[in-house]
Order: sequence, then C-alpha cells, then structure tokens
Amino acid sequence: MKLSEFKQILENQDQIGFQLPNGKLVPSHFHVTEVGAISKRFIDCGGTLRNEEVISLQLWEENDYDHRLHPEKLLQIIELSEKKLLLDDLEIEVEYQGETINKFGLAFDGNVFQLITKQTDCLAKDKCGIPEKKKVRLSELNTNACAPGSGCC
Repeated sequence: MKLSEFKQILENQDQIGFQLPNGKLVPSHFHVTEVGAISKRFIDCGGTLRNEEVISLQLWEENDYDHRLHPEKLLQIIELSEKKLLLDDLEIEVEYQGETINKFGLAFDGNVFQLITKQTDCLAKDKCGIPEKKKVRLSELNTNACAPGSGCC
C-alpha cells in the first residue's frame, strides 16, 4: 500500500487497527514511534545494482493501556514527516516487534490494516541457475488419483 492510499483510508476511519498475519490484532494501545524514509542500495547475486525505497512505520506497544492513537493524530504525524523528510508516495513497510524486528507489507480489508508477510527472494534466478517454478492450474490436476476405497493409500 502506498502512502497516499494509507492516508486516504485514515481520513475515513474512527479508529486504527492492525492485524498480524496470524490473525491476532496489534494491541490497541500501540504507538507509531517512527515514520521513516528507507533507502536500500544493493547488488543482487547476479551483479545487478538495485535501489529500493520505502516509507517505514514502526509500531510499538508499552504498558500504557489507556493510550489510543487516533487516525487524525497519525495523519498529523505523517504530514509532518512528509514536510521534514520530503517523502514521496512510496510503498509502506511496517516494523513490529516479534522475536526480532519483523517487517510487513500493508493492506486494508475494509475494517483493519493487514500486516502482510514479506518473503526473501533471489532476484537473479536466471543467473543463479534456479529453475522457474512451473505453474499448474488446479483444474488440470488429476484428481482421480486418490479416491476413497480406491486402495491407493
């Protein structure tokens, strides 16, 4: 989700909620402790120079259970960040504490923001000799291979 979409959604919300990939909600007394501009310049294993830029939101919680961050306050924090950091309309990456700092993509299901799991990947599979995964349509699978009473298993 890009920053402009996030702001647009916040403008129409009465409260903010974030849901982890396991279905649990981030406790409602969370803080947004950082809004940042993250730039990563790197070379992939195939030797291609790459640049990745995201906007980072860091969520944090403490035992101040009466704390609630309201959408208008978060919009103020973001607007200040846009002015001070000269933020572009980039994808948002959310940091949240797990066993280590976890990084998530962001989506919205119409009710709460969804923290989307990110995966590592090889960006130069062709140069590393990693075969492309063959895509198979489920409708093309032979579903008659195992049936109750067929004796196959």
